[in-house]
Amino acid sequence: MRIVYFTHSLASCWNHGNAHFLRGVLRELIAEGHAVEAYEPEGAWSLDNLLRDRGAAGLNAYRTAYPELSSRTYAREEEAVERVDGADLVIAHEWNASHLIAALGRARTNGRFGTLLFHDTHHRAVSAPEEMAAFDLSGYDGVLAFGEALARVYRAQGWDGRTFVWHEAADTRLFHPPAEEGERAGLVWIGNWGDGERTRELETFLFRPARAAGLALDIYGVRYPEEALATLERFGARYHGWAPNAVAPSLFARALATVHVPRRFYVEALPGIPTIRVFEALACGIPLASAPWEDVEGLFTPGEDYLVARDGAEMERHLRALRADPGLRRALAARGLATIRARHTCRHRAAELLAIAASLSAPVASPRNWRRA
Repeated sequence: MRIVYFTHSLASCWNHGNAHFLRGVLRELIAEGHAVEAYEPEGAWSLDNLLRDRGAAGLNAYRTAYPELSSRTYAREEEAVERVDGADLVIAHEWNASHLIAALGRARTNGRFGTLLFHDTHHRAVSAPEEMAAFDLSGYDGVLAFGEALARVYRAQGWDGRTFVWHEAADTRLFHPPAEEGERAGLVWIGNWGDGERTRELETFLFRPARAAGLALDIYGVRYPEEALATLERFGARYHGWAPNAVAPSLFARALATVHVPRRFYVEALPGIPTIRVFEALACGIPLASAPWEDVEGLFTPGEDYLVARDGAEMERHLRALRADPGLRRALAARGLATIRARHTCRHRAAELLAIAASLSAPVASPRNWRRA
């Protein structure tokens, strides 16, 4: 099968978490013998920022970890559409320009390629519905939503029966426990500061408990404004800036544990959707303690795959226990890793994608466009 994916960027993971999952899935599809192509626009925001931050050397870790992957750039939507004539399956991520989304839909309606899917991995459907209203999805066969809560939003917009839950997952070819255990110490947290979506939560569930538990804290990520850096300094956390996702397993391998602090939208408006770092951390066999989030889809077993803290005091108790109890650390790491390997790998998601595409192979009437509720 010839599969084409339109992404914001495959090469850059600078503030672009979907690149993590996409790389893993495309690699699995290639391993299964499919012809895979990825396209991204010239001047992609994430790639531009990576190059300004680290220069061309910032791409080295990606290229080393994923030698089988590459992407092609395009300047005009017409050029992009022409390149995918005859493809069996085309997928467009929601972080693409609305005019490209519409052009692909027209091409699908005109029969220029096979199945066309829209892939949504963000909270804009509830946080910025006016932005999503700009997308013309009338030519699309279906929607891939990265959680049931998001899928319900699309079903309410007329996509019932054509919306598929397609969770993110860990690329276990890259994310796995170290071949040999070395010395571990402190906590590591890999995440971006964002736009104030979890500022209070980070202090409550990460900075303050880590300091109180006497655990050194190393922070990796981008978009930390001056006030954020001042907060890190106040709590004694060490900030290292951006780290390529391809080196994250080595960072996890040096720490006793890590912490999950979900963004507010994934707690309140779209419950049940963990960040990809949960999948990746558990795949690396590192114990995880999490701020509250409701696993409404039963992806994991809270309390066994990872610890859950209802407030900052409970997080402090969890971190103290993780620091003092090697048996607890081993049990959590083993259980979380087993859960990932059983059902949350990119190989699982590649198989799910192929099954979804097969179910849509027959011609169907197009669902309605996105519209505001």
